[in-house]
Amino acid sequence: MATLSATSGLIAVNGIELAYQIHGNGKPLVLLHGAFGSLEMFGPNVAALAAGRQVIGVDLQSHGRTPALDRPMRFETMADDIAALIGHFGHEQADVMGFSLGGGVALRTAIQHPAVVRKLVLVSWPFRRNGWYPEMVAGFDQMGPEVAESMKQTPMYEVYREVAPRVEDWPILVTQLIELLKLDYDWTDEVRSLSMPVLLVVGDADGLPPRHAVEFFELLGGGARDAVWDGSGMTRHGLAILPRVTHYNINVAPALALTAASFLDQA
Repeated sequence: MATLSATSGLIAVNGIELAYQIHGNGKPLVLLHGAFGSLEMFGPNVAALAAGRQVIGVDLQSHGRTPALDRPMRFETMADDIAALIGHFGHEQADVMGFSLGGGVALRTAIQHPAVVRKLVLVSWPFRRNGWYPEMVAGFDQMGPEVAESMKQTPMYEVYREVAPRVEDWPILVTQLIELLKLDYDWTDEVRSLSMPVLLVVGDADGLPPRHAVEFFELLGGGARDAVWDGSGMTRHGLAILPRVTHYNINVAPALALTAASFLDQA
């Protein structure tokens, strides 16, 4: 059974119920999983991150333990949900870390609600849709609702089957995600205006090429000059390209938690 020991429950925000789990104590870190997943998608990295902070793991709209909702799935509305969740727990600010789909939600949260995001960690997420490799985009475009049945053979469905309040709602999740992943986006201008420190983390064999992560870093003002001996030329932002890591295992790679924790712990 894919479960984690934590304080957990459902909260009502923006007309939706969101499932959450809280691990650890300290500064809050909202942790957002990838498509078709739940908090379990981070595996041992949940405990690793919670060793030095309070991890608030959220199952996004229609995912995991969050009841399926008849609402179009959009990054913008899910970002509003996360901002409301941070306020619900009484925090003026929280760090926000998202992987893949969760990275898109985390980025939109920082864009739409910059005052509530102290630091932002984006894992395997491009700032525009064509930042993915072409074969990734083609895969998104070719998906239809019928894949719900074939995806029942995947580990993601196995976890969903164990934790979802209504396992028969799996096709709702799949359909909503397919519609979302077909939508175009380009958040270049919004990225340039981000005010909080941002860490970008990708694998060197990820679903987006390392060059896109470098372009993302440059939009933030990073990589423009030598930092010089005293570090005065360094920005507040960070870029990490993890070696021998793919889009399908970066979420559980031990280096991810170590890299994110180091960034979050810096003053």
